[in-house]
Amino acid sequence: MRVPSTRHRLLAATALIAALALSACKTTNTAETTGSVAAQRSETDWRRDAEVWGQRYRQNQRDAEAAIRYAQALRATGQRTQAASVLEQAAIYNPRNTAVLGAYGRALADTGNFQQALEVLGRAHTPDQPDWRIISAQGAVLDQMGRHEEAQRYYSSALKIMPDEPSVLSNLGLSYALSKNLRKAEETLRRANARQDAEPRVRQNLALVVGLQGRFAEAEAIARGDLSPDEAAANVAYLRQMLAEEKERGSRKPGRALKQAASS
Repeated sequence: MRVPSTRHRLLAATALIAALALSACKTTNTAETTGSVAAQRSETDWRRDAEVWGQRYRQNQRDAEAAIRYAQALRATGQRTQAASVLEQAAIYNPRNTAVLGAYGRALADTGNFQQALEVLGRAHTPDQPDWRIISAQGAVLDQMGRHEEAQRYYSSALKIMPDEPSVLSNLGLSYALSKNLRKAEETLRRANARQDAEPRVRQNLALVVGLQGRFAEAEAIARGDLSPDEAAANVAYLRQMLAEEKERGSRKPGRALKQAASS
């Protein structure tokens, strides 16, 4: 769904379980850039990275770091299918490299190959050495497949390893929203937002869920923590319009609203 540019940042920041949760699937490998740093980079920066790391990757396709970095830059510039292809090759050369497998599973989910993504992510960690980031990513994929209760169990498992981790709480909150439990979604997102290390996207997810409950003024106030007043107002107005249209059709479903917002 395309929306006017003044609304783009909130819609890009809110939503989708996949984009949010899978972006939380950061491996422990230093080749993976953290979400907060990545958010500050421009498209020019990413294109430069694609050129630099792409050259190194082409010189040696067995280089796991080069493959991960190159694929990350490709994903950031919208070349998701190519990113998945790069990581597929890297996984062939590095079948036990959990960083490669984590990145490959995430890339597969980006391209809609959810079942294969689950299989690959399942190989990205082991029962004796579970990775909460990967577990959260598996939950994200399950949410995209509509298996929300199962996804929520994965998020709960991740939280046992990393209690109160805001990225996992955010994913869990959005999962509750997709399963139409807005009260629990808001409660979980407020818990995530209370953490000092919570990223701005957590607050935008909270604004979205509050808005889905019809509390538009409150949602706008929350969104203003990261957006300009005009942008916050425009996004809430858009959400209000979308919910009004759903109500007219007799299908006021939070999941639909979330998925529409996230597809921008």
